[in-house]
Amino acid sequence: MAGERAGHSLQATALVNEAYLRLIDAKDVAWHDRAHFLAVSARVMRRILVDHARARGSRKRGGQAAKVTFDETLVVTDEPGQDFVALDDALEALAKFDERKSRVVELRFFGGLSVEETASVLKVSPATVMGDWRLAKAWLQREMRGDRSHDA
Repeated sequence: MAGERAGHSLQATALVNEAYLRLIDAKDVAWHDRAHFLAVSARVMRRILVDHARARGSRKRGGQAAKVTFDETLVVTDEPGQDFVALDDALEALAKFDERKSRVVELRFFGGLSVEETASVLKVSPATVMGDWRLAKAWLQREMRGDRSHDA
C-alpha cells in the first residue's frame, strides 16, 4: 500500500486491523505453520481490498472502482492504476483452468510471501513457483488489457 495515491480511503493500518479482526474470528482454524497463516492472511486481505474497491465503486453510483498503483516488484500489469476488482476477476478466471498459478499470485501479491514461503505453502519447488509467477503475470497482463487475440 506504500504506492497508493494520496487520499486513498483504506490505509495500510486499517487493512491490517481489518484482516486481524477477521482472522481472530476464525477460531476453528488449525494453523499448521507460519506459511499457512500467511496464506490465509493473503486471502483475507485480497477479499478486504476487493470488497473495499467494489463498495467504493457502488458509492460512486456506477463509477469506476478505486484505482490503485502497486509497488513495482509486485506489479501484475504494465499499466499503473489497475484496480483490485479487475485483478480479482482476472485471478478468478485464471483459477478456473490453473488454480496453482492463481494461488501463487495471491500469495506473492496479496500476502507478500517470498518464493520459498510460497513454495512451502503450495508444496512445490521454488523453481515451479517462479515459473508459475512469470506465466501468471503474463496471462494476467493480457487478460486485464482485454487482449484475447491469441485464444483459440
